[in-house]
Amino acid sequence: MEQPLPFLFPALSVSELTRYLRQLLESDEILQDIWVRGEVSNLSRPTSGHVYFTLKDASASLRCVIWRMNAGRLRFDLTNGQAVEAHGYISLYERDGQYQLYVDTLRPAGEGWLFQEFMRLKARLEAEGLFDESRKRPLPAHPQRIGLVTSPTGAALQDMLNTLRRRYPLVEVVLSPAAVQGEEAPAALVAALKRLYRLPELDAILVARGGGSLEDLWAFNDEEVVRTIAASPVPVVTGIGHETDFTLADFAADVRAPTPTAAAELITPDMYDLRLQLNERASRLRGWMQSKIHTEHRHLAERARRLALLSPRRRIDNDRQQLDSLIGRAERALLAAIQLQRTQLTGWQHRLNALNPLAVLQRGYAVVYDRNGQVAHSVHQIQIGDDLTIRLKDGRVDASARQIHLYPPEGGATDER
Repeated sequence: MEQPLPFLFPALSVSELTRYLRQLLESDEILQDIWVRGEVSNLSRPTSGHVYFTLKDASASLRCVIWRMNAGRLRFDLTNGQAVEAHGYISLYERDGQYQLYVDTLRPAGEGWLFQEFMRLKARLEAEGLFDESRKRPLPAHPQRIGLVTSPTGAALQDMLNTLRRRYPLVEVVLSPAAVQGEEAPAALVAALKRLYRLPELDAILVARGGGSLEDLWAFNDEEVVRTIAASPVPVVTGIGHETDFTLADFAADVRAPTPTAAAELITPDMYDLRLQLNERASRLRGWMQSKIHTEHRHLAERARRLALLSPRRRIDNDRQQLDSLIGRAERALLAAIQLQRTQLTGWQHRLNALNPLAVLQRGYAVVYDRNGQVAHSVHQIQIGDDLTIRLKDGRVDASARQIHLYPPEGGATDER
């Protein structure tokens, strides 16, 4: 079998390979909209206003960046050792060949405990069969009376009433108001549901509220609320939060809608459907146009995504980080140079001290000055009766030459004057 020659496949440069890997990361939809949980370490806040840190757990770490604009919107002070959940997108910092998370939102990891409690209670109720598909009931095709459990002051109520009025104005809506957030909400929801259970000729119940965090929606994860929904004598439709929000009340209901408005749409027929069915050709044309628009929208979204990948903003973001890195290196180099000069200066001071003739006085020696104030190097400079000055390490002594002893050469006799 003939093997391909290796030189037919040109080698990529490091820059080309790194750029290709960055494009791969940025083309992944999951990595461009992701939450990551971990502990903050190596937190750095340079003068640029950007924030750099590392998210770590027991076995891995991930470098993270928050640009100055997003850092100013943090709702809490970020500190080392803090457990957080970070949202953003994954990309590659080309200069270091390092993938990192570009963070746009941070939240304390305490909400993770709520999710664990959610999963624990879900598993227990699911084991009891409370969420079995066999318990689900079909919705009535043409309901005449609908019960509605929601906040009387929330925007979701008006959205649902407008939708019901638009889609099926013949239906009667009975509002059973309840708090949908806070400590009093679970008991209020249970009471509101039980009031509807006592009404005659009720066809279905709609339980809804607008979007919010996991803590905001927590009342719909209350065990008593879930059990009360499961015990409903009529089908229940839930429309709680946004499309990505799931509560235990959704699993206990007969039908779960992604939003309150969608729940109102599911529970009622659309009076315009008959008109659409009577005109098949118009329906086909409308369907073709919707399909065409959807296809063009996808094409436009794909082009917009490709354009975003080529945007100079990405390069500017990388250059910002590189500038921060260069500033840090310059500061470290300057400090090192100052330290080196300081060390050299200390060395010169030690050498000057060693060469200082007065330093000898510290070892017990003295310096003698003759009557002219000159240092006496020989007894020949001194006459009997001369006034002398003797310099010691901590002062001086005034003296007078009473007698002079001249040391002879080796082996000679001492000469005295």
